[in-house]
Amino acid sequence: MENHRENYREKARELVSQMTLEEKVSQMVYTSAAVERLGIPAYNWWNEALHGIARSGVATVFPQAIALAATFDAEMLQTVADVISTEGRAKFHEYQRADDRAIYKGLTFWSPNINIFRDPRWGRGHETYGEDPYLTGLLGAAFIRGLQGADREHLKAAACAKHFAVHSGPEDERHSFDAIVDDYDLWNTYLPAFEIAVRDAGVEAVMGAYNRTLGEPCCGSKLLLRDILREKWSFDGHVTSDCWAIKDFHEFHHVTSSPAESVALAVKNGCDVNCGEMFLYAEAAVKDGLLSEAEIDRAVERLLVSRMRLGLLGAPEVPAYTSIPYEKVDCAEHRALNLDVSRRCLVLLKNDGALPLDPAKLKTIGVIGPNADSRVALEGNYVGTPSEYITVLGGVKALAEAAGARVLYAQGCHLYKNSVADGRQLDDRLSEALTVTRHSDAVILCMGLDSTIEGEEGDASNEYAAGDKHSLDLPGRQQHVLEQVVAAANGKPVILVLISGSALAVSWADEHVNGILQAFYPGALGGQAIAEAILGKFSPEGKLPVTFYRSTGDLPDFREYAMKNRTYRYFTGEALYPFGFGLSYSTFALSDLAADAEGGACSLTVTNTGKTAARQTVQVYVETPGQRELRVLAGVGKVWLAPGESKAVRIALGKTAFARYDKDGVLTSIPGKHVLYAGLSQPDPRSVALCGTAPLRAELTLR
Repeated sequence: MENHRENYREKARELVSQMTLEEKVSQMVYTSAAVERLGIPAYNWWNEALHGIARSGVATVFPQAIALAATFDAEMLQTVADVISTEGRAKFHEYQRADDRAIYKGLTFWSPNINIFRDPRWGRGHETYGEDPYLTGLLGAAFIRGLQGADREHLKAAACAKHFAVHSGPEDERHSFDAIVDDYDLWNTYLPAFEIAVRDAGVEAVMGAYNRTLGEPCCGSKLLLRDILREKWSFDGHVTSDCWAIKDFHEFHHVTSSPAESVALAVKNGCDVNCGEMFLYAEAAVKDGLLSEAEIDRAVERLLVSRMRLGLLGAPEVPAYTSIPYEKVDCAEHRALNLDVSRRCLVLLKNDGALPLDPAKLKTIGVIGPNADSRVALEGNYVGTPSEYITVLGGVKALAEAAGARVLYAQGCHLYKNSVADGRQLDDRLSEALTVTRHSDAVILCMGLDSTIEGEEGDASNEYAAGDKHSLDLPGRQQHVLEQVVAAANGKPVILVLISGSALAVSWADEHVNGILQAFYPGALGGQAIAEAILGKFSPEGKLPVTFYRSTGDLPDFREYAMKNRTYRYFTGEALYPFGFGLSYSTFALSDLAADAEGGACSLTVTNTGKTAARQTVQVYVETPGQRELRVLAGVGKVWLAPGESKAVRIALGKTAFARYDKDGVLTSIPGKHVLYAGLSQPDPRSVALCGTAPLRAELTLR
């Protein structure tokens, strides 16, 4: 392996030695120029693949990252990423044949986003794998492996772990904000997933964040890029800045006074390629003595090695990659996988027995809400173009009508405005929704958010918070419509489908509707998956990768990066729906827990005591007295059980189960008594009450 890498380095050094300073600098912006005399073609480093090939035409659009996280299934994430890179390769080689080297056409994908979703108000949280460092690291590493392929030296595609580090809002302050954390939170919350991405998964690229961390702009941070990433973790891939982040150094962070100084700070500390054009000032920085040409050489060599590892610049091609036909893009096989993944992402939050609905016993089903027939609500952000969309309305109509039931539809309200038709009448779609409710035997109410109001600054059109949320409430008139529909239903089943990328405070709904299904952003075929779940074609299996709080009053200030009272690991209040919670249409019993701290594993037997075949997620949590965390997720396992079936499940435990990082980032075992819980949820009283099955418990003493 090392011979391949060293050969690439030697070839890169040879190429760089023949370049002029101007030619070298031209390689350090995302629109890298051709150096024709050396056989180096132009290359655009910017491509996206968060949950499918994005912004580049037709592709399989999988559920958004936060939805994928709800599966708690690393093997599935790796399969999804492998399909994404297959489609990426197929599209790339066709683009090459057409000499199309534009943005979103390369093999360097700026995914996954492995920031910690520490606060539900953050608009970009739906790009992440949730609030837990262990789960984020587990799923992020799986996605990276799937995207890059099994051959560490010959990459199928290049993944990029972002945004390094301590980055999760506010969006409207990201260009000037300084995220202040202590050593404990830095090493035990914000960095573990990045370490796993680098050390375990071998990620090829890392993207710096916009903000400062501990006073240093992340894209030019000595602590993050040099001391930790390069030296401590031995990262030898390339680092890219976030887009136009280098100019923030002097314009908003005010840590430098000129473009040349900003470029020098970034390059000296290990940033190699600039999403933007600021690195074109590197030539001036060298001439002014702010940078050495050797520092430029180092960056360009890394970039050329990355291209060689992808089979470019004369490096050996891998026929398994280069022969992937275009027909693989959004093919029937990939669509079938996408539908299955969409099913597995759904989280059942409430069921008073009304679910699943039986369409054969219903004459009319009402489908109501601003997200009922919305394509945007399926997608999330950083998205491609599916060849087919199935909205909730479309999915319900297909299944219900096949069973002889009629489906009525009403929009009910705008997603966030007071009316649908130009503000001329408040609640101008409410009467129609109430009419549909009165004429239906059951109502499916589709509420929530979409990526136009929660997302990245500049992308989301939230006029209030640059893509972030001020509140966890349903926006606009949705709560009013919800209450009116429930009243009009007069005891008939009302099922609430929440389509959102983040947690919402739906306490009223929890008390008044019959069932709640959290769908996140479920992908192009998500409406079919939702319809199948509600109408009993399968049992939901998803678990929440984030905590659902009762209100913003439960949360610290959004700008506060200390983890105290944030996420399930530190929150001392009672959650509406805790992290790790999710119901099933079946019931389960647990037995025979055996735990081995030294061996780093535990086992137990799970029995399906219900009448429905179902897949379950077994979760292992560890409580370590004397630590800041209330408990930590330490392992997950998946099991499929037919009614009456029992299976033994063995779960490997993460390296932080009985250990924590010290102030220097050294993982240190914690002696003393640890309490391990293994079950279908967390061991807290709220989770147990909602789930109905208490986890098994074992005490372990480490010396």
